[in-house]
Amino acid sequence: MNILAISGSLRKASFNTMLLHEAARVCQSATIEVASIADIPLYNGDIESEEGIPSAVTTLQDRLEQADGLMLASPEYNNGVPGVLKNTIDWLSRPSAKIDIVFARKPLAMMGASMGGFGTVLAQAGWLPTIRTLGLSLWADETPFLVSRAHKAFDEQGQFINDTMQQKLHAYVEGFVTFIATTKC
Repeated sequence: MNILAISGSLRKASFNTMLLHEAARVCQSATIEVASIADIPLYNGDIESEEGIPSAVTTLQDRLEQADGLMLASPEYNNGVPGVLKNTIDWLSRPSAKIDIVFARKPLAMMGASMGGFGTVLAQAGWLPTIRTLGLSLWADETPFLVSRAHKAFDEQGQFINDTMQQKLHAYVEGFVTFIATTKC
């Protein structure tokens, strides 16, 4: 089983990217591939109509289409979703005929890390209309995996300092793998 993981942060020392790499490290029953969105340009309908879909977008679309599930690690900026991740999702839905191919019924796990005390709870809620519109199957048996005070949660290698958080992440990821398996039946 293959899960495509996308971080909504471009920062080199991103807590959300660390979270996805940590998920890939603790997952025992699937492969989690962390993809970069650094080469995705800002969406511009003129680019789409004059030049077509950029190759960075089509490459990511193909990877997502082949994946059994999608894992998003969304930062929270000003109590909302991050622009770079929303921009990526908007590009991935182009042309609109791609929505059913790339997103429809694709199992989705949401997670996020933030330096604040509430994790990314508002960003997670902010994603719900987009998730519904694209037809993703949000794993709702669990609440989203939220890491608050992320600057104190990871060590220099990007791993959780706290064994309890690592165990919770393991359970969350394995639960998502089970969800993927049951939605494929």
